[in-house]
Amino acid sequence: MRARLEETGYLVDHGLAVACFLALRLARPIFCEGDAGVGKTALASALAEALGAPLIRLQCHEGIEASQALYDWDFPRQLLHLRAAEAAGVTDADRLESELYDRRFLIARPLLRALETQPSVLLVDEIDRADDEFEAFLLELLSEYSVTVPELGTLRAEAPPVVVLTSNRTREVHDALKRRCLYHWFDHPGFARELAIVRRRLPKVSERLAEQVTALVQTLRSEDLVKPPGVAETIDWAEALDALGASEVDAELAVTTLGSVLKYREDVERAQGLDFAAVLRASVDVR
Repeated sequence: MRARLEETGYLVDHGLAVACFLALRLARPIFCEGDAGVGKTALASALAEALGAPLIRLQCHEGIEASQALYDWDFPRQLLHLRAAEAAGVTDADRLESELYDRRFLIARPLLRALETQPSVLLVDEIDRADDEFEAFLLELLSEYSVTVPELGTLRAEAPPVVVLTSNRTREVHDALKRRCLYHWFDHPGFARELAIVRRRLPKVSERLAEQVTALVQTLRSEDLVKPPGVAETIDWAEALDALGASEVDAELAVTTLGSVLKYREDVERAQGLDFAAVLRASVDVR
């Protein structure tokens, strides 16, 4: 499992590789929790690539309803069909009703698409942004991997999709949903692992630049920031500096490009007071 994920460019530690293996072997969702930008969403993409399966994504948000995630009826097409049937002289109400609620008029949203697509990887992203009612609905669906459409009956997955749920922990997700899943906490990686990720994702970036950017981000995370940068921001910063033609970075260039890695005014102001030159000198010594 670890080797197949790393072939896609996604580097995993032993614990995460075991969790992914068990998720596949036991057909259980994997619940990924941690700060934004630490690789939770990217895991689902890597799993889809490793398994040769489509990635189906459900982006959660405040107020999301089951109908937005599951299915809806294509009312415009149903209306056109009804008018065509009436023009053809069809008056049998039972026949019209059965035709109107045919499977061809059902619009499958992400959850239903995942149940009907084998194999597939279902990403339920930022479940912590949804409300309690949606959580309860999702728990029921993941317990049975089936859904009942009143007009059509029960639609059941022939084989359960691989399910990845992510949470940035803006609120606590209920224990009932977590118990249904395998759990993995995503922490910020150490220097060596983060550097390896940057080198893997950006092979054209100079080794020196990758080392410096990684060292700078590790330092920024140790500060009391509103939003500490994740691995995604490390990659963004290195990519931005490379786009500027830099093969290495100095303190002035680091301050100039802070907008690539920090997204809050308070964090930028705090970072501007740091001694980046000292951090860069230390990174040379470590090397």
